[in-house]
Amino acid sequence: MTDDDRDLDGFFSEARVSARDEAVELDDRSFREHLYPLDGDELAPWRGMSYEEFTAARQGNEFLQALLRDWDALYDEPFVGITADGVVRSEVWADAASGPAAPGDPALVAAAEHLLATLPDDLRECVQYDIDAPDWRGWSNPEFVFHRNGLRLEDLDDRQVAAILGLVEASLSPDGFAQVREAMALNGYLGELTELPTIMNERSYWFSLFGTPSVDEPWGWQLFGHHVALNFVTVGGRDVIAPVFIGAEPALSDGARPPLFDDRERLALELAGSLTPEQRAEAVVFASVLDPAMPEGRLHPADERHVAGAFRDNRVVPSEGIPVSRLDAAQQALVRCIVADFHVLLRDPQREAMLARYDDHLDETWFSWYGATDGSEPVYFRIQSPVLIAELDNHAGVWLANRLPARFHVHTTLRLPNGNDYGRAWIAQWREGGGA
Repeated sequence: MTDDDRDLDGFFSEARVSARDEAVELDDRSFREHLYPLDGDELAPWRGMSYEEFTAARQGNEFLQALLRDWDALYDEPFVGITADGVVRSEVWADAASGPAAPGDPALVAAAEHLLATLPDDLRECVQYDIDAPDWRGWSNPEFVFHRNGLRLEDLDDRQVAAILGLVEASLSPDGFAQVREAMALNGYLGELTELPTIMNERSYWFSLFGTPSVDEPWGWQLFGHHVALNFVTVGGRDVIAPVFIGAEPALSDGARPPLFDDRERLALELAGSLTPEQRAEAVVFASVLDPAMPEGRLHPADERHVAGAFRDNRVVPSEGIPVSRLDAAQQALVRCIVADFHVLLRDPQREAMLARYDDHLDETWFSWYGATDGSEPVYFRIQSPVLIAELDNHAGVWLANRLPARFHVHTTLRLPNGNDYGRAWIAQWREGGGA
């Protein structure tokens, strides 16, 4: 083992954050060629553990303890929102519907009330939070448990789980719901591959309701767990789904279905491949996902390159890459298609309204890329504007043995910068307009 491949905690190694002069090239090997032996030290010690037993065993690790201390410190900060320079531009969200003039969707209220009707009093009390509760910010994406928000799906009966998923389905577009269910199914698939179904399965998720389901007042729900984290708020007739974290390891299941982000990655590679040499010189910020030119702290052992994951609600993320206004019309159309795919969870016309808001800030939108633009290497890319941070990152293995990033382990995030994650900006405007 080389110095830059030093193990950190049995799951993470230095290799994933160690600069290397050579490119990280992709090969044609299946993710199956990176499976750990089922009786090896990487998997066998956890077999048969419940999610709580696994969490207790993992939290004794020094690396993980340091990570959780960092997360706790970030969680304790008052919410500000992600910004490009530390200054919140509240005006970018200023034209949202306010007050009771724009009613909410009664179908969503009915789905939420049906869910509550399936729960006994003790579970109903556990699942409900105030709309302003800090618990919104307690989501995370690993398979170990940190914050226990609401109810764990695998601890509920089938009827209760169906009611929760019914509300999620009613809140999302058909394509968006299919993507979420596929990510959850891939988590179950990973549990099967590793023979750890009590740690990773299709119900390894926490669900909470925030506020009182109503056509008149803001309310929402949260679903989070391994590789899926969604925060949905409806306020003044407008929906917010952010922050969003969706990923998968592996992001496909033996060719039975296309990779989870197949369209998104195809569009991004088409865009990157279309760049002229002059455009590429601006857009490609780093030549490799492990480029030695990256400044200290740019790579994180857990997050790798993505900047908008769990507990990063207040991060300052300077724009980088190329202004989208300097791309030609066809390239700008590709960027917009990628943005639309990141907003796939939203129902129409909510999605079109968010895309119109993206269009309004096109002159302040940036596209950045790390890695080769021809599909030969793992990549990271980000689209960033005052109303959007959308990123995709290829990761090294956690439950698979690839020490370096590969395309079959993907993390994606979506944020609404300048204070509208969790619908905060629109809830504040709704109140200012006399809604509460």
